[in-house]
Amino acid sequence: MSSESANGKPAGAPTGGSAPSAKIGRVLPADSYISTDPAVPVKLRLAKEGLAARDPISVPELMNHTVRDHPDHPAMMYQDAQKKWQTITYREYRERVHHMSKVFIKLGLEPHHTVAVLAFNSPEWFVSELSAIHSGGIITGVYTTNTAEAVQHVLESSRAQIVVVDDAKQMEKIYSIRQNLPNLKTVIQTRAPYAPYVQRQDGYYRWSELEEMDVGDVEEEFNNRLANIAINQCCCLVYTSGTVGNPKGVMLSHDSLTWDSYTIGKRLHQIRHAEEVLVSFLPLSHVAAQMVDIFLTLQFACTVYFADKDAMKGTLLSTLQEAKPTRMLGVPRVYEKIQEKMLAVGAQSSSARKLIAGWAKSVALQHHLDTMEGKPTNTWQYRLVRNYLLSKVKDALGLTRCVTLATAAAPMDRETKKYFMSLDLPINEAFGLSETSGAHSLTAPDSYNFDTIGKQLGGRETKIDQQDERGHGEICMRGRHVLMGYIGEEGKTHDAIDEDGWFHSGDVGYIDEAGFIYITGRIKELIITAGGENIPPVNVENLVKNELPYVSNAFLVGDKRKFLTMLITLKTHMDLDTGEPKDELTPETIAALKELGAEYSTLSEIHAAGPCPKVLKAIQAGIDRANLKAASNAQKIQKFALLKKDFSVPGGELGPTLKIKRNVVVEANKDIIEKFY
Repeated sequence: MSSESANGKPAGAPTGGSAPSAKIGRVLPADSYISTDPAVPVKLRLAKEGLAARDPISVPELMNHTVRDHPDHPAMMYQDAQKKWQTITYREYRERVHHMSKVFIKLGLEPHHTVAVLAFNSPEWFVSELSAIHSGGIITGVYTTNTAEAVQHVLESSRAQIVVVDDAKQMEKIYSIRQNLPNLKTVIQTRAPYAPYVQRQDGYYRWSELEEMDVGDVEEEFNNRLANIAINQCCCLVYTSGTVGNPKGVMLSHDSLTWDSYTIGKRLHQIRHAEEVLVSFLPLSHVAAQMVDIFLTLQFACTVYFADKDAMKGTLLSTLQEAKPTRMLGVPRVYEKIQEKMLAVGAQSSSARKLIAGWAKSVALQHHLDTMEGKPTNTWQYRLVRNYLLSKVKDALGLTRCVTLATAAAPMDRETKKYFMSLDLPINEAFGLSETSGAHSLTAPDSYNFDTIGKQLGGRETKIDQQDERGHGEICMRGRHVLMGYIGEEGKTHDAIDEDGWFHSGDVGYIDEAGFIYITGRIKELIITAGGENIPPVNVENLVKNELPYVSNAFLVGDKRKFLTMLITLKTHMDLDTGEPKDELTPETIAALKELGAEYSTLSEIHAAGPCPKVLKAIQAGIDRANLKAASNAQKIQKFALLKKDFSVPGGELGPTLKIKRNVVVEANKDIIEKFY
């Protein structure tokens, strides 16, 4: 049974460590567990015992504890212009944060307003995040692939007063929309070359000049901001896509971030303070990357190496080889790329090497499968292949020290998991959402299962709502990691969080007797690509249909896939008695095709020899136009297929209200879809 925090009482130091002389952060009185206003505090769902009873702590106080205990330990490693690794210690990290906090205040950042970052991972990203929070403000990330229009929505709804960008390309987006953003006071660019309009008198600054700014006149205000920080107020916004409409801003408190990062670390196998090394390369706009790269590392004094912008194009491997991380988080596509490269190299090997490699992988795989089932393992064979054969593979991948490999943001294919297990590199699957500050459940060495999202992490609650006869229903979650609410979205907040504080995920699943959570479907129509991008299909489909008025259905495909594809149907007449689609094209379709120089009256004529190249070319042109309006690169369609029949109620593709049954369409066209990939 959970109990509320003591209203108005300052938060204590974490269990097991002495507090600094001056605490930073308190828990303000609150009337509710939810809020849509960043300045309005929420109740904390504290328990009487266990992890959920851990005393709340603010982000600045967490940083103070880490600096106190590990001042000279490397916090960040980055490459300079000469590609030489440079070190920032935890003491230097805090110094930079305190200075830039004062800079933000001097540049006009008000309490409970936002600093937005539109940049690739870097020390400046980390410093911007913690500086915004130390200033009593809020941080939000913006995906670098977003269009200027999509960026504008985030900046408007988050009430951003400062934006940090890394290069001229991102700066140009801000420059093009700045006249539409009355709240925006300052734009900061971290990397050269700079556009001619980057002049400080116009509110455009270079990061380097801000590092030298005199901020002595705001010292008192900075200290006042720190003193007034409330652990149960919003300090972070993460934007997540819904099925329709604009992305929603998920409000996360100090407590959600500091508590969640601690409990995740406690679940990781033998996590060690000041001994862990990670590589930062997943977009920090994503909650998983932010939780692990920034807050987990701060919690356990880890060292973070920064990959470069081309990490996903092939340079990640060299960074892994240099950093030799002890823990790694990646989306499924990252591991798939490694697997593809490994298989390509293996295909060039001699027959003898293939034979030895095949035997070694089979031994490692069987060892882990036996371990999962609690069976005795052939230890001498496993030790042999682990120490003398597979160790070379790990060394080539830069993973010789890696204790934990984890995947998040999208489900991972079973065969990919088995492949890495055969390399003695089992991958743990984490499940969570922006709304849960990151992970809610995790598979681990002591609780591994290919088909589940693991068991809930400590201090959390999970229930299955509105169960059917099989025990399947909506997966709901509750705990200190659950969002405060969506900024400015009262209706959507109450739709997502019920009166008892349960967050309704929209995912359908069940929990078995051992506590493993299984996902079997999704209530909300949301595509999650292999890269972890959340994409509302209706938005993308409507873009295509607007460009091609003779298209009846534009069905987006891409769940768990590397890229988006589409199934297209043309408008035809319908049998009024049966509801079946006819072969005859509608007059508007015939007229549109005639303008293209393709004179057809039926679908079968179009497909008679093929499908018609002129029709395919016209559809491709429409998709190209739609892609220009896509919110990000991940929302662009790469391939399409023209189907021989439209969707219908009798055909099973449409429900009674003519809503598309996505699972039926996917199953009926699985052969076409597989050819896409």
